Amino acid sequence: MTLVAGIDSSTQSCKVVVRDLDTGEIARASDGAARRGRAAHPDGTEVEPRHWWDAMQAAIADAGGLDDVAAVGVAGQQHGLVALDADGRVIRPALLWNDTRSAAAAAALAEEIGAAEYARRTGVVPVASFTASKLRWLADHEPDNAARIAAIALPHDWLTWRLRGYGPAGESALGPVLDELITDRSEASGTAYFDPSHDAYDRGLLAHALRRPASGIVLPRVLAPSGSVAGLGGMIVSAGAGDNAAAALGLGAATGDVVVSIGTSGTVFAVTDVPVQDASGTVAGFADAADGHLPIVTTLNAARVLDATAGLLGVDHARLSELALAAAPGAGGLVLQPWFEGERTPNLPDATATLFGMTLASTTRENLARAAIEGVLCGLAEGLDAVRAHGVAAERVLLIGGAAQSEAVATVAAQVFDAPVVVPQPDEYVAAGAAAQAAWALTDRRPAWPVALAAEPARDTRPVIREQYAARR
Repeated sequence: MTLVAGIDSSTQSCKVVVRDLDTGEIARASDGAARRGRAAHPDGTEVEPRHWWDAMQAAIADAGGLDDVAAVGVAGQQHGLVALDADGRVIRPALLWNDTRSAAAAAALAEEIGAAEYARRTGVVPVASFTASKLRWLADHEPDNAARIAAIALPHDWLTWRLRGYGPAGESALGPVLDELITDRSEASGTAYFDPSHDAYDRGLLAHALRRPASGIVLPRVLAPSGSVAGLGGMIVSAGAGDNAAAALGLGAATGDVVVSIGTSGTVFAVTDVPVQDASGTVAGFADAADGHLPIVTTLNAARVLDATAGLLGVDHARLSELALAAAPGAGGLVLQPWFEGERTPNLPDATATLFGMTLASTTRENLARAAIEGVLCGLAEGLDAVRAHGVAAERVLLIGGAAQSEAVATVAAQVFDAPVVVPQPDEYVAAGAAAQAAWALTDRRPAWPVALAAEPARDTRPVIREQYAARR
C-alpha cells in the first residue's frame, strides 16, 4: 500500500492525515487506530512560528510519523506574514490573517494604487488580512524589522521549508537556503502582490507596500499544481496550498459547487475557469490549487459566534442546536449582526456586534440561539450573492466546518440559502486536500477520491430571515 499525507496548519491547530493513495481512505496503524494526528496552536493574532513547527512535529508523531509515507503536502491559514532575515531566522512573531491592526495600512494601499488598479493587477483589493497590508504596517511601525527582511513566506511556505530540512543554522539539517522556499498559486494569490491571471509576482506592488526596493527579497518559488520538490529521506513534497483551496481539492469541488465553510472564519468560495476582479474588494479573486480560480468572500465572525452564544446561555453546542430549532424562522424579530471581532466582509475592522429587535416577547433563550445561527449564515449568504454577481453558478452549496455538523445550522442553512444544501461527512477537508495534492505530485494524476454526504436537508427557503437581517444592515 502506498501512503500519502496531508497536513493542515490552521489558526487553531495542526491536523495530519495519512491516506491510501489508491482509495483515499485513512490508513490504519498496526493496532487498527486511524492514522490521524492533532496538536493545538496558541491563541492570538500574532504567533511565534516555532509554535507551529512544534505542533506539526507533535501532530505527525500522533499520526504515526512519516517514515512510510511516499509524499506529503502542507496546507495552511492564508496571508500570515513570516518575515525572515538573511540567516533564515524569523524577525518577529508572524502577523496572522485576523490581526486587524493593518486595516489603516490596507486602506492607504488601496487609495494610493487605486482599488480598480489593484483588482486588475492582483484580483484583490487590500484589506487588513492580506500580506501586503501587514508589510506596509511593518514598514510604518517597525522600520528596523522591515529593513532586515531578506525573504517573505506565508505560514505554509515556512512550514514546508522547515519540513524539508531547511531553517536557521543549528536548528535545521540543511541550513538557511532561502531560495528553497516554495509555494503554490493559491497561497501566493492571497498576498496582494501576485497576479493569478499570469501566475507571477508583482514586485512593484511589493516594493510599494514595503516602502523599499523589492528586487533582492526572496519570495517562494511558485510550483505548478502537480509540482513537487525533494524532502528528507527521498519523500516527495508537493507545493502545498491555502486552506480554502486545499478544502476545494479535498471535496472534489467542481463548477457549480459553492463551498460554505464555518470555522474560525466563515468563507464562501467556488472553483471557476475565469478570473474574478472585483474593484469593490468584496470578492477576492484568488487562484485555486489546480489550474483555475477561487473567487472567495471571507468573514471574520463564524463558529466563535456560536461558541460565545452557547457560553452566554450556559449550554453546550448540542443544546444550542435544540434551542435554535425550538424557535421559529426569523427568531421572533431578534436579529444578531455578529461582528464581534470587527469584520472583513463588509470591511469594517472596528465594528462590534449588535442585537436588534429586543422586546419582552422576542428576548428568549430559543430566539437568541436561532438569531446567532441566522446572523452568521446571513452574512455568508450575502457572500454567496456577491460571488454570484460575478457570474459564478451555484447549483449546490457544500456546507463544511465544525459548525456544519449542527442540526440547527444545517436546517437554517437550507432556509437561508436559495440553493440546495448538502453537508459532507465530517472530515478534515483541508488536510484531505493537501493529501490529494501530494498524491497528484507523486503520480502526476489528480485523484478522484469519493466524498460521502452526512446530510441533505430539504430546501426550505424562508425569506423573512434575510429580509430582517438586511433591514438592520
